[in-house]
Amino acid sequence: MQKLGRLERVKLREAWSTEAQDFTPWLAREENLAILGETLEVELQPEAQEKSVGPFRADILCRNADDGGTWVLIENQLERTDHLHLGQLLTYAAGLNAVTICWIAASFTDEHRAALDWLNEITDERFHFFGLEVELWRIGNSDPAPKFNLVSKPNDWRRSVIEIVDPDRMSPLRRQRYAFWTQLMKRLETDGSPVRSKKPQTSGWMQFGVGRADFWLEATLNAQQRWISVDLFMRGADAATHFESLREQQESIEEELGNALDWRELPNRKSSSVRLSLKDVDPTQEDDWPRQIEWMAATLTRFHTTFAPRIRGLAATVQP
Repeated sequence: MQKLGRLERVKLREAWSTEAQDFTPWLAREENLAILGETLEVELQPEAQEKSVGPFRADILCRNADDGGTWVLIENQLERTDHLHLGQLLTYAAGLNAVTICWIAASFTDEHRAALDWLNEITDERFHFFGLEVELWRIGNSDPAPKFNLVSKPNDWRRSVIEIVDPDRMSPLRRQRYAFWTQLMKRLETDGSPVRSKKPQTSGWMQFGVGRADFWLEATLNAQQRWISVDLFMRGADAATHFESLREQQESIEEELGNALDWRELPNRKSSSVRLSLKDVDPTQEDDWPRQIEWMAATLTRFHTTFAPRIRGLAATVQP
């Protein structure tokens, strides 16, 4: 029988003497944010440490690559949670339009865990509050390994369950859209697509990360005009420059995709997109869903495969 090791708990201060000089710089590294991202089930892209956002200042500032580059603010404690940090979280939420806030601590009091649960209950879907306890473990003489444990998370899943269980809370159109996106998510998972499956929504569109903040893929259903589409969107201070850089590669991009694209520069909306549409289809006709879902899943995958490496190579000209 193979010999097994024994897990041993390691005190946090043995690895990180201070929060600001040890733990925060460690967590801000891309490879360590990836560990946190796996727990949160999002792709985190580091922006800065001790970064000011308007009048506020966060330990670590990231972008959520799976949600169009929305802000992710991380507050750290190597001790038990306290009221001071809770107040900081509330200040951030009050000053930003859409944000994910992660409160990481050695341990959570029952009161602070309940406070995060309450915030997730009363705020709308633009805000997400996570509470995580950090631990260190080793086996024998191995290096300590970090582990993040979720103690509080957004209750969006609860809202979805309520809608499904109680049809009176969901209109027929929203119920149908939810069913369509559910089938698309299953298809992406079955295909092993690089486009990460997400929780289905009831809106007429869904967004997916493509590996860099301020860029995202968007799938859209338009029953009124009888088309469905996949877009690569880009926004931010560099959006126009990035659009032109990709436009210079139009011939090779369209050759790789096997389709001519609609290059849509939208200066008034401070964003631009590159679109491929399947026209003369009705996304409310469920008997045609297999064809539509096959097209949409394949197009999302091809967009990700074609654009992701090009997007990573684009230079940023304006600092966040």
